[in-house]
Amino acid sequence: MLIFKIFRSSEWQELADHGETAGAPIDVADGYIHFSTAEQARETAAKHFAGEGDLILAALDSDGLGDALKWETSRGGALFPHLYRRLTRADILWVKPLPLGAEGHSFPEGFT
Repeated sequence: MLIFKIFRSSEWQELADHGETAGAPIDVADGYIHFSTAEQARETAAKHFAGEGDLILAALDSDGLGDALKWETSRGGALFPHLYRRLTRADILWVKPLPLGAEGHSFPEGFT
C-alpha cells in the first residue's frame, strides 16, 4: 500500500543532502515519522500545512518499511502509519510538488 509524507522544501532538502532524516520537528518531538494514507493526505495537508506552499509529496510502499512501521490510532480514531526509525531516501518511491492553489493544495493528477 502506498503511504505519503508531506515535506516542506527545507525538510526535503535535508533528506536529499544527507540521505536520511528524523523528520520534521513534530516527528522528532513525537519520536516517530508521521505518514498518511491516500485517504488521509488531503486532510493532513489542510490541517498541518494550511497556507503553506512549496511542499513536496513523497510516496512510499508501506510493506517496504518492515516492522518499524506501526499503524496507530490518531485523528478521529483512524489508523495512521508511523515510522519508528530514520527515513532514508531509498525508502521513497517518488516525489512530486504539492503546490498551494486557490482552493488548497493541488495534489498530483490521479491521486486518490
